[in-house]
Amino acid sequence: MRKRHHEAHKSQRVGWLRAAVLGANDGIVSTASLVVGVAAANASRDNILIAGVAGLVGGAMSMAAGEYVSVSSQADTESADIELEREELQNDAKHELNELTAIYIHRGLEPLLAKQVADQLTKHDALGAHVRDELGISEINAARPVQAALASATSFSVGAALPLLTVLLAVGTRLPWIVAGTSLLFLAGLGVVSAIAGGANPVVAAVRVTFWGALAMGVTAAIGALFGVAA
Repeated sequence: MRKRHHEAHKSQRVGWLRAAVLGANDGIVSTASLVVGVAAANASRDNILIAGVAGLVGGAMSMAAGEYVSVSSQADTESADIELEREELQNDAKHELNELTAIYIHRGLEPLLAKQVADQLTKHDALGAHVRDELGISEINAARPVQAALASATSFSVGAALPLLTVLLAVGTRLPWIVAGTSLLFLAGLGVVSAIAGGANPVVAAVRVTFWGALAMGVTAAIGALFGVAA
């Protein structure tokens, strides 16, 4: 019996990978920035931890809610487009068949072959053919609100936990520098891992996330120091 060939493409990961990377990146950057800013204002270790934990919980819930609402809106739009396509197939099947044929001609098929392909796919699953080839909606890129929300919240929590763990382990007055330095290493590692998972350039990804993380922590540290002096 001939084994079925299966290809694992990078694009199949795009839904959960985007949400997971975004969540982890935000978790590290926002929590590390919060911790560095509070520490720069000469707060006690307990206050720094309280602020960090509050940032973790609030951020995770915010990420989950925001991702769910955003992806749900995408899912609603997709459902409305699919329903409209279903009505058009019922009301003017001939026009829809010609439309599908034109799509295949545009993609490079000869007119006769394009008509045959459109006929066969219409007989097999007319709505599925139009959803895939006209609307561009497929199983790979279809909106999944719950999956996106869980991935974002979980990855944010994991990312946010890293700066907090550093706060617990760090000693002395150099805590802001230690948190900032380790967080930048975490961000660089995240950039490399996400790039490898998505088939991108790991160096470019690492530099990109590290730069923006350093900028965020630098700004919050300056604000924290300003308020610390003012107090």
